[in-house]
Amino acid sequence: MLRLEPDKDRGLVGAVSVGSALALVIAGVRWGLGEAPFASFASLVFTLIAGVFEAIYFVSLARAMERGKLGPVYTISRGGAVLVVWPLSIALFAEAATTRSTAGSAIVLAGLALSSAGMGNRARDPDDRGRAAIGYAVASAAGIAGYHLAYKAALQEGGNPSAIFGVSLGLSAMISIVRLGRAGRAAYVTILRTRTLRVVAMGVLCGGSFLILMEALARGGSGYVLTLRNTSVLFAAGLAYLIGERPRRPELIGAALVAAGATLMAWN
Repeated sequence: MLRLEPDKDRGLVGAVSVGSALALVIAGVRWGLGEAPFASFASLVFTLIAGVFEAIYFVSLARAMERGKLGPVYTISRGGAVLVVWPLSIALFAEAATTRSTAGSAIVLAGLALSSAGMGNRARDPDDRGRAAIGYAVASAAGIAGYHLAYKAALQEGGNPSAIFGVSLGLSAMISIVRLGRAGRAAYVTILRTRTLRVVAMGVLCGGSFLILMEALARGGSGYVLTLRNTSVLFAAGLAYLIGERPRRPELIGAALVAAGATLMAWN
C-alpha cells in the first residue's frame, strides 16, 4: 500500500499516527485490566529510544520506496537488520550462536548482495535513483535493528508490550509530524481527510503487525523473532508482482536466499 501511495512520506506519517492510536487504546485497556504499562524507569527510557529509531525507520523507508522497487527495498531493509541484530543479540542478551545461525548469516548476506546488485543495475537515470534507494534501505535496516533491540531491552525491564509499542510509535509520529514542517503538516492533514480509509487501513495493518511482533518478542529471543519475521521478504516479492512490478532474476533469487538464510538462522 505504501509503494502505491502517491505521497509516501506524509501518507506513512498518517498511517503511523493511526497505528499509534490503536496501540495506545489497547495499552489503556490492558492497564485498566491491571497490567502496569512500565514496571521501571529503564523500560520507559528504552521505549523512548525505540521511538527515535522508529522515526528513522519510517522516513528512510518512505524515501527508499520513492526511489526503488518494493522487492529489493524490502529485502535489503529487512535482511540487513537481521545481520545487525543477531550479533548484538548474542552480545547484549546472551542469545545462543550456532553453526546454523552462522551459515544462515552468510546466506542472508549473499541474498542482500544479489538484491542490491539487481536494484543498482536498474539505475541508469541522471539522479541515480537506484543507488539512493539502496542507501535509504540500508538506513531503514539500521532503524529496524535499533528499535528491535530497544524493544527487547524495554520488555526485559518490565514494560508491557502494548504500552511500549504505543508510546514509542506515538513518539515517532510526533517526531515525524514536526519534521514535515508547516507545508508538510498541511498536506498531511489533507491526506488524512481525503484518503481516510486508505490511511486507516495502512495504520491498522502497521499497528496490528507490530503489536503481534511485540507479543512474540516478549516470549522469544530478539534475533530469533526478527529473523522469522523477515522471511516476509518472499511475500513482498509476490506482492510486487500484484502491483505491476517485475523483479529481475537476481532480486528474486536474493529474496529467496534471505528468507532461506533467515529460516536457517532461526532453526533450533
